[in-house]
Amino acid sequence: MTVVLAPFAADELTPPDGLTVVRFSGSAEDLPPDEVLEQVELWVLPYSLAFPLGELAARMPRLRVIQAQSAGTDGIVAQVPDGVVLCNARGVHDAATAELGVGLIIASLRGIPSFVRAQDEGRWAAWQWWPALADRRVMILGYGSIGEALERRLAGFETEIVRVASRPRDGVHGVAELPDLLPEVDVVVVLTPLTDATRHLVGTDFLAAMKDHALLVNLARGPVVDTAALLVELQSGRLRAALDVTDPEPLPDGHPLFSAPNTLITPHVAGGTSAMRPRVVALVRDQLRRFVAGEDLANRVSR
Repeated sequence: MTVVLAPFAADELTPPDGLTVVRFSGSAEDLPPDEVLEQVELWVLPYSLAFPLGELAARMPRLRVIQAQSAGTDGIVAQVPDGVVLCNARGVHDAATAELGVGLIIASLRGIPSFVRAQDEGRWAAWQWWPALADRRVMILGYGSIGEALERRLAGFETEIVRVASRPRDGVHGVAELPDLLPEVDVVVVLTPLTDATRHLVGTDFLAAMKDHALLVNLARGPVVDTAALLVELQSGRLRAALDVTDPEPLPDGHPLFSAPNTLITPHVAGGTSAMRPRVVALVRDQLRRFVAGEDLANRVSR
């Protein structure tokens, strides 16, 4: 018997012949017995796991593949046992993350948070000029599938897109060009994975190179941005920020980012939409088909 451990019911996944799907939501109360865990060969991780992945994986001696529901695997990869293939959910969250990116840019530039606060206080906000998204240069830093999705959604807003990735390619700048590019853009959207190379990539020098009143949008991972360096720029009023991820995360009560001027924070919700589940299920169905057929799995993560 080849067992697949997944947070989805078997009728959702319609597994190929030869696979048995055992549902596991991620809670300790839902954990299958050891005799089932010992048969698991492919594990689809819950979106949120209530205990250490490595501990549970060690109870699965036949485990060959771990399929994550997230695009980023920085919190997962170190816990994956040797010899086990890790796959991410590249493509699943593209639409939802790109939607939030557009929303954060517009909300921040057009002052939507100040209007919401005024409404909560029962007062009519004073009129003022606000920056437009039209005619702005938007840098997409970490230009991959989510960056492509964001660019498609920005296409109707009359912006100019500056694409940046770890290495240059046709139409895409490399990170080495950032010192020359940053002073010329109005919005920087961060979409890089978290690695040793990108930790605090957005630090003192990076932020100092951004033009006055530019907007930083972080949709990547919190530690890609140096929080202390960002706070200096925000508290001076020189830059704006819209952050779906922070460092630390979650932010503790009273953290200075909450009260920093020109700062909009959402609690890491980019992927959490109605679009996620059907796309994850479609990805897992295809992975199960590939697994049974002996084909290469999609979205393998190098370790």
